[in-house]
Amino acid sequence: MPDRRAIVAGLLATVAFPVAGLGARLHKAISTIVPFKATPFPYRGRLPDGSAAFLDVTGADGRRGHTSPRGGIYWEDETYSDRSTLLAVPKGFDPGKPAVVVVFLHGNGATLQRDVIGRQRVVAQVEASGLNAVLVAPQFARDAQDSSAGNFWTPGYFAKFMAEAAQGLAKLAGAKAAKFEAMPVVLVAYSGGYNPAAFILRNGDIGGRLLGVILLDAAFDEADIFAGWIAHHRKSFFVSAYGKSSASGNAEIKQLLAEKGINASADPPKRLEAGTVAFLAADAAHDTFVTKAFVSNPLQWLLGRLHGFAR
Repeated sequence: MPDRRAIVAGLLATVAFPVAGLGARLHKAISTIVPFKATPFPYRGRLPDGSAAFLDVTGADGRRGHTSPRGGIYWEDETYSDRSTLLAVPKGFDPGKPAVVVVFLHGNGATLQRDVIGRQRVVAQVEASGLNAVLVAPQFARDAQDSSAGNFWTPGYFAKFMAEAAQGLAKLAGAKAAKFEAMPVVLVAYSGGYNPAAFILRNGDIGGRLLGVILLDAAFDEADIFAGWIAHHRKSFFVSAYGKSSASGNAEIKQLLAEKGINASADPPKRLEAGTVAFLAADAAHDTFVTKAFVSNPLQWLLGRLHGFAR
C-alpha cells in the first residue's frame, strides 16, 4: 500500500512553503510525495517479451501476484499498487531561466521517503548541485527485489507520466505546465532502475528532450539497448559509474560501443555535454553507491558539470 504518512507529510510541506509567483525564483525548497494517475504500477499487462502475464500467480484468497526472479512471489496489493511520485523543487529554482527535469529511477528494496529522500539524499544532491533543475521520482515495486518497469514497458506511457509530472511541478513552482513539458530531461538510474531506464530509451517517449543518461551501478542487463541508444544519440551524454556489482554489464556495453567505433572515456568528465561517453570505475559498495562512489555524492558531482543550466 502507498506510504500514507509520506504523502501527508509531502502535502503539508507544500502548504507550509507557498509557491513563487509566475517567473519568480523560489525562496524555499519544496518537496512532496503525491499519488499520480499515470504510474509504473499497478500493471495488468504482459512481460515485455509477451511470454506471460506480469501477474502470474493467484492466491487462495484471490490475491494476484508476480514471481520475481530475485525475490520470489510478491502480491499486487502490497508491492505493485503504490502510485506515489516524488516531486521536488530546490531553493532558488527559477522557471524563467534554462532548466532541466531530473528523473530518478530507484533500485530494488526502496521506498521514496526512506531511501530516495533519506538514505540516498537524492533531493539534497540535486539542490546542492547548483543546477536549475526539478526532480521527479516514481515509485516502482515497493520495498522489493524486483526491477520491473511495469507500465513504463509500454510505448508512450512514460510520456503520459511526464505530462502529469509537468502539471504537478507547475503547481509547486508557480509556473505554467508548458514550461515543464518542454524542459530537457536528465535520466538517472540506480541499480534495478536500469530496467525502466532501458525501456524508456528503447521506446523513445520523450524524443529530443533527453539531454543524457546517468547510471549509478546500474548496468545489470539490456546492454544492447544502452549501446544502441548511445550510438544513435551522439548529441546526448552517457555516464555510467560502477562498482564490482555491475562491472560485467558495463564491460559489455563498452565492447558493443567499440564494435561500433565509439570510444569511451574512463576519466570523470570535466563537463557533461553532447557526445560525452564515460564509464567510471569505483571501489565502492553497491548499497551506498548513490552517496559514495568515485566521489562522495556522485549525482551532485555529475549534475554540477552540466553547463548552461546554472541556478
